[in-house]
Amino acid sequence: MCTADQWEQARVSGSRLPETFAADGFVHLSTTVQVHLPANRIFAGRTDLVLLYLDPSRLDAELRWEPGVPTDPESMVFPHLYGPLPAAAVTRVRAYRPGPDGVFVPPDA
Repeated sequence: MCTADQWEQARVSGSRLPETFAADGFVHLSTTVQVHLPANRIFAGRTDLVLLYLDPSRLDAELRWEPGVPTDPESMVFPHLYGPLPAAAVTRVRAYRPGPDGVFVPPDA
């Protein structure tokens, strides 16, 4: 998930490396079941987001499944990519908008 402008920049440059990478050491990813959790924490009310659907076999860096933040369900782990996200790994891009109340829900809900 990122803004439409960030995706366009990644598409042109060939990869995406979020600003948080330097501090965290990985790219935060999510499944469709859990993406609403970080969307509501980080992007509450934003209307310029897109979901990037990935083919894991096209990733060039290690992918680890690790816990999120303490407020996430205890058993939930998130995919973390320990390197840039190649634009070539993106198989689909879809607009991701919050509901009328400004809250994001899972995209297939």
